[in-house]
Amino acid sequence: MTLPVKDRFHLPEGMIYLDGNSLGPLPKGVEAAVSKMITDQWGAHLIKGWNVDDWMAMPLRIGNRLAAMMGAADETITMGDTLSIKVYQALAAGLEMRPDRRVILSDSGNFPSDLYMAEGLIKLLGGTYQLRIVAPEEVEAAMTDDVAVAMITQVDYRTGRMHDMAGITKAAHAAGAVMLWDLAHSAGAVPVDLGGCGCEFAVGCTYKYLNGGPGAPAFIYVRPDLIGDTQPALSGWLGHDAPFAFEQSYRPAPGIERMLVGTPPVIALTALECALDAWNGVEMAELRAASLHLSEVFIEEVEARCPDLTLASPRDGNQRGSQVSFAFENGYAAMQALIARDVIGDFRAPNIMRFGFTPLYLDEGDVRRAVDILADILDNRLWDTPEYKQTNRVT
Repeated sequence: MTLPVKDRFHLPEGMIYLDGNSLGPLPKGVEAAVSKMITDQWGAHLIKGWNVDDWMAMPLRIGNRLAAMMGAADETITMGDTLSIKVYQALAAGLEMRPDRRVILSDSGNFPSDLYMAEGLIKLLGGTYQLRIVAPEEVEAAMTDDVAVAMITQVDYRTGRMHDMAGITKAAHAAGAVMLWDLAHSAGAVPVDLGGCGCEFAVGCTYKYLNGGPGAPAFIYVRPDLIGDTQPALSGWLGHDAPFAFEQSYRPAPGIERMLVGTPPVIALTALECALDAWNGVEMAELRAASLHLSEVFIEEVEARCPDLTLASPRDGNQRGSQVSFAFENGYAAMQALIARDVIGDFRAPNIMRFGFTPLYLDEGDVRRAVDILADILDNRLWDTPEYKQTNRVT
């Protein structure tokens, strides 16, 4: 297949969208699929839809599609809830697997929500655990024999720095620790081999590179040999072995369904299932090669034409995900000026301008035009106006 496949997406005329690392664009067909579900299923069938339209099967059916994209076996991934909830589930299950250890290992590049969930779980467990946070380059060395769970995000949300998933998982296992990967900035962006790396758990979201829409459901992966023994900390009704037996005590389902919590978000899952059609025929190796090429063009052009910006991402593409970040003292205002010119990236405090490169809908011409506009904004200080310095709720 030849990338990009722009005709599979709704992209506003003239917009250069470099923010798929935060929210993917709308794939064509999603609005029709959701409308059809609302009118022909919910509208026509009402509660019969759970049986007639098989809504209850959606979390596992869509999970199997993601599993195929990430080197996992069928029935090892299920969908639902938010990423933070899935982090909590996986982390709690991992701690229970190592009852004699008291350390959760993470790194300073991890997304804050993951760390917040760990802090909350530690408090709930009586404060007997320690959240140990080290620099990203110190993770492997920090895999000591007191670590219960290593909770690491593969691709840093700020800089795009990418961990060696296989190497760190091997180090965790050598130390006797459970490995939990957050793939929020990996799924749909870089090749992932869950089965090959052997990690116990992985979680991720679907609204970024997978284009599932704002607040699209998260996923959780459990290694096949562990599913039957994994204990869900959030023992929700739909994770029960027989939800409609209405038993007063919880019995987990025998398979990955035990990681379900509440009612499947059918409308959101409908949007996601259709959105995944945009990936038909796309090979991750081809996508990765195209992403690296676009990123390299961007870095070369920015460094040649925008001397006030400093590369904050690894220079070696093999150590980056599918985004490039530059540091700039006035980065927030400069990003707002870019957005006003229909070049969409985003900002992360304190000074990071983020740019995502998704070859499904970006080509080299888009990248070069984006740098033209960025250079104009910087050369002429077009960011230096009050309107661009007014901080919005979402940056």
